[in-house]
Amino acid sequence: MSRGYIARDPRTGKPIRQQRLDSDVDIRGLLPETGLWQRIPAHEILPLARGETESLELSRSDGGGFARRSDGIKALHRVLGSQIDSAHKVLLDALDDDTIEIRIAALEILPVFAVKKHESLLHCLSDRLLEDEEQVRDAARECFLKVAPVFPSGCENILRRELRDTRVDHRANAFETLRRTASSWPETGCLHLDELIREEDVDLRRRGSKILRSIAAGAGATGWDLIGWSLEDEDAQVRRNASNTLTTLTKTEPLIATIFIEAAITDDDVGVRKSVIRAMKKLDMQNPRVTKMIVDGARSRDYTLRKACIDQLSIVLSGERLREAAAELLRQETRADLRKRLSSLARDVEMEGSEEEKNRFLAPLDRVEPPSEELDAPRSGDAPAEGEHDKQQLGRPHSEDSA
Repeated sequence: MSRGYIARDPRTGKPIRQQRLDSDVDIRGLLPETGLWQRIPAHEILPLARGETESLELSRSDGGGFARRSDGIKALHRVLGSQIDSAHKVLLDALDDDTIEIRIAALEILPVFAVKKHESLLHCLSDRLLEDEEQVRDAARECFLKVAPVFPSGCENILRRELRDTRVDHRANAFETLRRTASSWPETGCLHLDELIREEDVDLRRRGSKILRSIAAGAGATGWDLIGWSLEDEDAQVRRNASNTLTTLTKTEPLIATIFIEAAITDDDVGVRKSVIRAMKKLDMQNPRVTKMIVDGARSRDYTLRKACIDQLSIVLSGERLREAAAELLRQETRADLRKRLSSLARDVEMEGSEEEKNRFLAPLDRVEPPSEELDAPRSGDAPAEGEHDKQQLGRPHSEDSA
């Protein structure tokens, strides 16, 4: 009988939401690679997985071949419902087996079997991540990558340890595991990120801040705090990673995004300012707060930011306000291309433009149709209408020659 899994809030211990694992989890990504285990008859799985027989010859109707104990272990999730408890015990034994091949096979089947019964399996997984055999550790890391997003509470302490492992492969795998977990369970992601961005180790803060994008849209106020703190980090790369969340926030939380952009627009790092420019263009240009930010940004010492804000002036301002702002900026601008742009914005084309420019503001004249009688009257030089020539000929007096 399948059992429900309850994910709990990392801080309060209260349930976040409950999954009925047999129906809510897509197991296709949890299965081992295709192999003989798929063709073992269900009633033969347990004896083979226990090692009661060295191998099992598969019938030709099942594709033929010889299945070994490791294949039987990989098939444990396929046993009948009444055999789940027995299969669970076999799997626990296999995870502690002396043979490397058997431990690896057990790790390969653990993610999908845990959906049916997960008790004690995660503890065994934790042990396998620490063992000396590199092949087994590799299999354990792959297993952890699959199982942690399904069992975030059960894997919380394992993940906390792996994130701080000084071995590059373990740390990289742990952060990818955290990214996947945070996408499905933002609350769990926030717990770990809250700890990581406070670490002295800058590598932990940099890696953690990359994952902020995974929680930006769904973590609420807790996620906003993490982004805000990271935008103030002393390390430029951390701030740069955090600024990559701003465009996402403009879509889901525009007010929060505006506050962060206001704070980050003067950042010393060019990478942060580039992210700010991209996000700024997504904001509501009718918002007075955004208008002020763009006008202030047009005075920035950074050319790229200054240019981006000058390009937005005609969107947030119009008429006399636009011309006054452009004229003021023009007095202190030194770059030729920006001076040219500001000059065009500062001109009142209706008053100071060329005749052609002024004419663009004139309303087009209405087309005046001539009176109908003028349309009907023949004009000089026009050919007579059809039939008129014959009428003219009939109306002429006969000449003497024709008499």
